[in-house]
Amino acid sequence: MSRPRIIMRAIREVLRLSLSKGRPVREISQACSLPKSTVFDYVKRAKQAGLSWPLPTD
Repeated sequence: MSRPRIIMRAIREVLRLSLSKGRPVREISQACSLPKSTVFDYVKRAKQAGLSWPLPTD
């Protein structure tokens, strides 16, 4: 079974709440209606990529 697609808006909201506001994964997952594992994975990948908030325009 494939995973459902998550729109870019949800990913940006996860990163905004995590990188800008410093919210915990559990709170972000409830706010965005995403599993905690998905939120943790997005945040981990963003940190590995060296992203910060606000995101670069390019």
